[in-house]
Amino acid sequence: MKRLLAIEVEGVRIAVHLDTVERVVRMVAVTPLPSVPPIIRGLINDRGRLLPVVDPRVRFGLTAREPRLDDRLVIVRTPERCLALVASEVHGVLEVEDAEAVPVTSILPSGGSVEAVVRLPDGLLLIQDMGRFLSLEEEMALRSVAGSTGEPR
Repeated sequence: MKRLLAIEVEGVRIAVHLDTVERVVRMVAVTPLPSVPPIIRGLINDRGRLLPVVDPRVRFGLTAREPRLDDRLVIVRTPERCLALVASEVHGVLEVEDAEAVPVTSILPSGGSVEAVVRLPDGLLLIQDMGRFLSLEEEMALRSVAGSTGEPR
């Protein structure tokens, strides 16, 4: 059984494993960073921690946009650090049987950050592997600009 937090990013439904989620907060002011890949929107101050804000729209080839006040930030832990994912909507917790989650590698040679796909009555849900959400290049760029931003897991 997989316990997931389902979120939406401009019509694309994604999920992260619930055990990686710290909490969901309202959008706050994001301070931009120079010389970072487009997926990294900037930094926020989260209870004294500086966290990178990541825009999943970029990961899925959607048009990036400025964060809106009605967006949410999903604070998640990766093996390297904590991140704040921008979400248009948060749908809540889902429990999915392991057999319902089709590994993406059974469909494509590589799914990037997508670990598995779940068929829902009204579409697909893309389960994310937060350890692979940022590419090596994105992670290195973030390290060079922001240092040890966020606490490692």
